[in-house]
Amino acid sequence: MFSHINPKFYDQQLQDKEQNMQLLFSQFNGPKFDIFPSATLNYRQRAEFRVWHEGDDLFYIMFDSTTKQKYRVDDFPVASVLINKLMKALLIEIKNKPLLRERLFQVDFLSTLSGEALISLLYHKPLTDEWQEDALKLKSILAKIAPLDIIGRAKKQKIILEKDYVIENLTVGQRHFKYQQVENSFTQPNAVVNEHMLLWAQEATTGRGGDLIELYCGNGNFSIALAQNFDRVLGTEISKSSVKSAQVNIAMNKISNIDIVRMSSEEFSQAMNGERKFRRLADFDLTTYHYDTVLVDPPRAGLDPDSVELVSRFKDIIYISCNPETLKDNLVQLTKTHQIKKFALFDQFPYTHHVETGVILSKKDNKF
Repeated sequence: MFSHINPKFYDQQLQDKEQNMQLLFSQFNGPKFDIFPSATLNYRQRAEFRVWHEGDDLFYIMFDSTTKQKYRVDDFPVASVLINKLMKALLIEIKNKPLLRERLFQVDFLSTLSGEALISLLYHKPLTDEWQEDALKLKSILAKIAPLDIIGRAKKQKIILEKDYVIENLTVGQRHFKYQQVENSFTQPNAVVNEHMLLWAQEATTGRGGDLIELYCGNGNFSIALAQNFDRVLGTEISKSSVKSAQVNIAMNKISNIDIVRMSSEEFSQAMNGERKFRRLADFDLTTYHYDTVLVDPPRAGLDPDSVELVSRFKDIIYISCNPETLKDNLVQLTKTHQIKKFALFDQFPYTHHVETGVILSKKDNKF
């Protein structure tokens, strides 16, 4: 199943991606892509596996998305070294422990560059106090490998032994940032490439000043790294858990010029236009913000027409995309008012067709 995951193939695959992106975006006559490669192995900090029970045996499986054929997974070369260690150790420890093994159907791993880990065990059965006792013993054993925590999930149940997050440390240029990453919430899977993304955006906005508005800010991944380049940062995010993490991360990094509000890009547009008043914005006077720079990192569907109209009002746009096709569609509209200044390819997902891209645009009558 993983025969294509081989460092000897990597350079050619990355070149193919670059050529494909240059071709896809050729109509815009933009600058050459800045290319940010990935490590060739052990680059993913997240992994999810189904668990297969076969007699006394117990092992991980993955499904081919096309054929639905299942494959046994004993090693996962794209996952971090820590995840690979924990994969093996976990099965050894639970194999002969009925409360931990029975009706277990999935295991999710989250690891960090800082050496922490989180393991989520998903069950088709209610979890009891006895399960929790065994899980605590399991945690103490696996903690010899790395600082970690374990979460148990079943229908309408979530049992947290101690905490449901890890603390990641990312290095961006000369600075180090801490990020709380919560179980079952979105984080960039390739942490080192994420550092490249943050540094690229940080260097592109050095000395920019004014205010930054970030839509889809998540846990503050970009806001925190870019805050030093702006007078104020206002981030919007619809997910309650992500907003909560963003607030924690702002405090951990002792940053004083970021505010986060829970609202969608559509709601923010309505607030900017004065169409609706939101209680969540009671402490904010949106008329005092200088709408110079906007950063968007939308889902795969890209920006909807109203959001495209919203971001086109800003002098400068930083657009991070996980879907080149929807990015291209959005650029058709955005390049009517803005000029592409920088293009970047971030290889978040080696050995796949997926590509993460970054674009910086500036108003045609404005100098970036």
